[in-house]
Amino acid sequence: MTSTATTPAAEAPWKDGKRLLWLAGLLVPSLPFIGYGLVKATGINAFWWFTPVFIYGIVSLLEPVLGTDESNPPASAVEGLEKALYYRWCVFLFLPLQYAGLVWGAWMAVRGGLSTLDTAGLAVSVGMVNGIGIANAHELGHKTNALERWWAKLVLAPTGYGHFVVEHNRGHHVRVATPEDPASARMGEGFWAFLPRTVIGAARSAWRLEKERLARCGKSPWSLDNDVLNAWIMTPLLFGALVLWLGPAALLFLLGQAIYGFSLLEVVNYVEHYGLLRRKLPNGRYEHCQPEHSWNSNHIVTNVLLYHLQRHSDHHAHPTRRYQSLRHFEDAPQLPSGYASMIVLAYCVPAWRAVMDKRVVAHYGGDLSRINMQPSQRDRILARWGRRPAAA
Repeated sequence: MTSTATTPAAEAPWKDGKRLLWLAGLLVPSLPFIGYGLVKATGINAFWWFTPVFIYGIVSLLEPVLGTDESNPPASAVEGLEKALYYRWCVFLFLPLQYAGLVWGAWMAVRGGLSTLDTAGLAVSVGMVNGIGIANAHELGHKTNALERWWAKLVLAPTGYGHFVVEHNRGHHVRVATPEDPASARMGEGFWAFLPRTVIGAARSAWRLEKERLARCGKSPWSLDNDVLNAWIMTPLLFGALVLWLGPAALLFLLGQAIYGFSLLEVVNYVEHYGLLRRKLPNGRYEHCQPEHSWNSNHIVTNVLLYHLQRHSDHHAHPTRRYQSLRHFEDAPQLPSGYASMIVLAYCVPAWRAVMDKRVVAHYGGDLSRINMQPSQRDRILARWGRRPAAA
């Protein structure tokens, strides 16, 4: 008698359920044009403010409606995901739309006959696109491919934040969730106090890191080999070309949108690590960054608009992993909503503290010694939450 073995049915290949949704990232640089179309269609000038209304309002409302997605790609699918060029084109195509919006916005601000209020709405809209574009630069700037890293610098040029690639990769990722990191917000530190600290601290840190790197190579920091300097140069070249074309009046628009743009990046930084702290080891170094050291969110709408930036713990564990492969961790602290809602909350310091401080304390089981705390707010925090003993 011949025996036969039953062959298990082959597993169906895994499919990315968000594959087509990643194209939604290209909606962001299209928003100012949509606002312009609504102005023309309705005659209502308030639509010059459509971009911030969409991001802060409509997206915030959609977050709870569309819900969350905690699914992870299986290990067997990651290699194919990483190699698929489709996902890279979803990122690359942001840049031409971003620059089209900047050039068109500058022209409209100078020659479009807009009122001061309408021009402000346009500047905020273009600045918001360029600020969200820093999430695009964040994705590209972590890659080892030279083209992607230069593409990231081009994305950063409209906000004058070219140093971000250096500081984020070699500064923030080393010091994240420690008092030494200018991009890690401390519990008790309001966003408006955090903003100047992180803007100044990041620029200083990036320059120091590049100066030290070039010194090891026997080179001066005042050369185009300096990745901070060559990125910074792109901004005056870009702005200078637009000013030569449109006149000095364009400079006010360009500077205004740039300030708004990089402040949007920094409010995201504020949200991502608020109050979280890595332990300092006996040797004076900090423990390795773990999932518990980043606030995460699985809200679908903001994740597809920001290239999975909200799966921040996996990004810190695997900085070169592409956005489509980033995973959800069960032990990572979760935000109550997506970034769009949390950004609005961060602007209102009392509301932010009411929502987030209790979550920080709960995350550490009431052990206040484990919290990254604003020194000037220490007495207030201890009085509010009680003096808790350090964990054994």
